[in-house]
Amino acid sequence: KMRSKETVLDETLRSYAATVRWGDMEQAMAFLDPGRRAEKPPTALELARYRQVRVSGYEELGVQPVGEDEVRQSVRIELVNVNTQRARSIVDHQVWKYDEAARRWWLTSGLPDISHPQ
Repeated sequence: KMRSKETVLDETLRSYAATVRWGDMEQAMAFLDPGRRAEKPPTALELARYRQVRVSGYEELGVQPVGEDEVRQSVRIELVNVNTQRARSIVDHQVWKYDEAARRWWLTSGLPDISHPQ
């Protein structure tokens, strides 16, 4: 059964949100556009930073269509440092593009940058 592009987007965003909420950033890399993942994979330092925090909140701030095959979504992610127990939040500005051949949405903006509070 053929699913609509919007249905696939909703499922993708929900699945990505659940993956990030569980703090599984290595699994979240599966959502990255394959070209971006090959060009600019997360560094060992970035992956180590992800292991130092726990996600305590993930609030979607809205999805905006940019074109037929692109949407932008902003998300507030609440983080707690596992070593210091200090809480902070970041806003992740995501860009998702639809791949007609693969019939799926890819995250082209990269994983959340947690190196600086916002």
